[in-house]
Amino acid sequence: MPEPSPLTLAAWLVVNIAIAAIGTWLARRYALRRQLVDQPGERRSHQRPTPRGGGIGIVASLLLSLAWLAARQPAHASMLLCTAFGVLLVAGIGWVDDHRPLSPWPRLLVQAIAALMLARGIHAEGGDAAAILLALAAAMVLTNVWNFMDGIDGLAASQAALAAAAYGLLAGQGVVAWVAFGLAAACVGFLPFNLPQARIFLGDVGSGTLGYALAVLVAWLSLDGGGAPLLLLPLSAFLIDASLTLARRAAAGQRWWLPHTEHAYQHWARRARGHGRVTLAYAGWTLLACLGMLAGRTAAPTFIIPVLLVVGLAGGGAWAYLRRTSQGREDTKE
Repeated sequence: MPEPSPLTLAAWLVVNIAIAAIGTWLARRYALRRQLVDQPGERRSHQRPTPRGGGIGIVASLLLSLAWLAARQPAHASMLLCTAFGVLLVAGIGWVDDHRPLSPWPRLLVQAIAALMLARGIHAEGGDAAAILLALAAAMVLTNVWNFMDGIDGLAASQAALAAAAYGLLAGQGVVAWVAFGLAAACVGFLPFNLPQARIFLGDVGSGTLGYALAVLVAWLSLDGGGAPLLLLPLSAFLIDASLTLARRAAAGQRWWLPHTEHAYQHWARRARGHGRVTLAYAGWTLLACLGMLAGRTAAPTFIIPVLLVVGLAGGGAWAYLRRTSQGREDTKE
């Protein structure tokens, strides 16, 4: 697919924004009618009952985009159709979980099948064993990371929008860029319903799909010499917070897979008594990380690895600081 002209790219963005926005609006009406509402509680970060499942609008936009691209790009049809099938699986099990909570095992099984579909698509694109293993790992990790980190207004969708837009700019042209920009636009279509105070949540149908779609972009871009380590930069805020928090819970003998409010962003949101500042701060970090990825696209691996180490140390330090200062204030209030 040739490099999109400004006019065709604008039309592509508008269409995806519109589909996601209309889908989210319809999902909200459906959720209210079916009483699919998250209630406030000790394992939640919101203060009022809020419907869930709005991410189905993003799913609809993404699936229509993949189908349109597959029809126009037969050379990449296998990858696109495998991606679409994986999205259907992840979104489908998330949709079921939004209606009646499931145990982790059925979700993990379906997610594993979706990961295999991505691996099949990467193989069809000429990926070797390392690329296939990367696809499997990225799909399983990012699908669950986005689910874990979807806890305050606007956070998960804004992070996905920034990362997808950066991946689109990195790709520059071709089918990967169209998928990336379409995903970013779909997130933009959803965000007005989730900011500044959520009128509907993504739900598992949306958060899992965002993580899976980003895994697709990471695995696909790595085939073009994008460098898998460099591609982690736009995801660093979520990867650092999720991995350190879950490791801490596991070390303490807690059931880390259950809903909780122990992520750094949740501690900060309680301290700030609101979500907006936290979401903006995470967006600022990710914007800088995206710029770093784009600036380092031609850098040698000997330069990229130290940069990632610095980012990891800085993120780990910020995570520890936010937890310590927020916990101290909460203890003082008690």
